[in-house]
Amino acid sequence: MSFKRTPSHQKYVNKKRIIQCIQECSPISRAEIAVKLKLSKPTVSLAVDELIQEKWVFEKGIGESSSQGGRRPIQLFFNEKAAYIIGVDIGGTKVKIVLCDLIGNILAEASFSTSTYLHSGLLKQMAIETERLIAKKQIGKDRILGMGVGIPGITQTASGLVIEAPSLGWVQYPFIAEAKRYFDFPIFLDNDVNAAALGEQWLGNAQNKRNLLFIAVGTGIGSGIILNNQLYRGASSAAGEMGYMVTDKEDMKREFKPVFHRYGYLESVAGGKSIGGQFTRAVLKDPYHFLFERAQSSELSGEDAFLSAKKGDTTAMAVINEAIEHLACGIVNAASLLNPEVIILGGGVLNSSEYILPRIREIVDQYLPSSVEMKTSQLGENAGVLGAVSLFLREHDGILNFRDEGDYL
Repeated sequence: MSFKRTPSHQKYVNKKRIIQCIQECSPISRAEIAVKLKLSKPTVSLAVDELIQEKWVFEKGIGESSSQGGRRPIQLFFNEKAAYIIGVDIGGTKVKIVLCDLIGNILAEASFSTSTYLHSGLLKQMAIETERLIAKKQIGKDRILGMGVGIPGITQTASGLVIEAPSLGWVQYPFIAEAKRYFDFPIFLDNDVNAAALGEQWLGNAQNKRNLLFIAVGTGIGSGIILNNQLYRGASSAAGEMGYMVTDKEDMKREFKPVFHRYGYLESVAGGKSIGGQFTRAVLKDPYHFLFERAQSSELSGEDAFLSAKKGDTTAMAVINEAIEHLACGIVNAASLLNPEVIILGGGVLNSSEYILPRIREIVDQYLPSSVEMKTSQLGENAGVLGAVSLFLREHDGILNFRDEGDYL
């Protein structure tokens, strides 16, 4: 189906292209924009005047004169303080909220325990904390564009429905409909790992990459997939559930028992909870192990295993190396299918990336048919909240929408 552009639509598209150009290239003059975007000077001038009037852009100083001399052009700058966005990362342990300007600077943040408010008003507490952040920075509510939210589960961005979020106990939960009771601005939600992928593409280690795979390794294992600059959600919004990959066919002959209800095979052999459990069982087989007494009274954690491995403990090293091989196998399979430009590792794995990443790279390079960059998350714990802000900018139908014009078609 062809897409027919009306003059008013074309004017809007040009305006979006111009503001994006100013965002990326400021300081820049009207004449430079016209050359860069192959637009007429009157078209650029009219759009810029509107953007200045709407406070998205401001003029400042004067630039260098041309080689022919003459009046030096006025320079244009993007006004990152023209409006603000709220980013929220709802985790199984805590909810983090940030107030950001339009280029991702975090101006204020807050967090609270998920379990404390999960059954007594999580959205209400989100609204209270959001009000505090806005009041703290003395920002008018009319300058809040909206909110992006990352949720640990399968979500439908279009309908605002959380299909299933096991760690929150939500099934078919109408998140956006409920949120409208507390917030009077637009809200968009997505899976938390999808949001983190958007965050890394916007401000992290995947900037200027149109094809990327973000893998979050913690208690569970999930991934966010961006292909040709579009977030790939799948037929039922469940794309990227790497934790369900099976990386050992021999285990398929035995009855599978997930580490948590509804968790998949890969996270049951390579997730943080799984590593802690396997390490505990291995330690209990060795009465002389320095953690034997602790393992008798309580299960050791994945962090215990990594700390012990770094100290040269062979028991811990064996457990972790087995988990790394499973994880690397999953990465090879995913990368072979998707052919990303870069793979970003995030989540709890970041705390031990110097131990994990070299071994994963070794296995991936050995089996992958084409090379791929592998990096750890640059945004770390802020990947989710900044990704939620990026999600809003991509989904909100406004002048600042992040998507390329081609992404609409």
